[in-house]
Amino acid sequence: MSTSRVAAPADPSPERPAERPVDRTPERAPRRAPVQARSRRKVEALLDAAESAVLDHGVEALTTREIAQRAGVPVATLYQYFADKEDLLLALVERHTAEMDEQVAHDVGAVTEAGRLTIASLVDAVLDAFTAVYRRRPAFVEIYLRGRTNLAVHASGRAHNREVAATLRALAVAEGLTGPDLPEQAAVLAVEIGDRMFQLAYEHDLAGDPAIIAQGRLMLTSYLERFAR
Repeated sequence: MSTSRVAAPADPSPERPAERPVDRTPERAPRRAPVQARSRRKVEALLDAAESAVLDHGVEALTTREIAQRAGVPVATLYQYFADKEDLLLALVERHTAEMDEQVAHDVGAVTEAGRLTIASLVDAVLDAFTAVYRRRPAFVEIYLRGRTNLAVHASGRAHNREVAATLRALAVAEGLTGPDLPEQAAVLAVEIGDRMFQLAYEHDLAGDPAIIAQGRLMLTSYLERFAR
């Protein structure tokens, strides 16, 4: 029996090193920014109407026609400012995450000014800020925590998590809570764990599950204290 090997057919597509998954979320054209006060009021009315509709029906059932009807404007007016439903949802996410960022900055700033900043108090301040905004903005829970099946909302959430991780890591290093050798991946992982914890806590109840949040608080504090100075 011959031991000579038969040459395999040439592969027209040579094997290449594995590549990272590519984000398939399509790029969006810049949203038209309202300039006049009247236009800004229309945009706010559309966003408020979308919040109301989301609370009534959820993200998937949301339609631009219903939003326009609730805002008391023609559908054509909605499309003057938003390309589609996803564009409007992203505008809502941006409005709510901006409020979230302001709340976190305020609460963490208060702890820092009081001289009480530690890893544990930082975790507490951030989680308490998030729960405060979720309590004020139940539509944010529906869109941001329960609406991640929407690709645009999912991509926006992941991008915001990276921004939060970078901001909090920089603060921890600047305040001497940890050294500059704190891995960026550790900060991102902590934020992603917190994000997933909130998704579970608010999965069935807009008020959130305090037991899940308490366990998540312990988990995050224990993990991050490993990097404390």
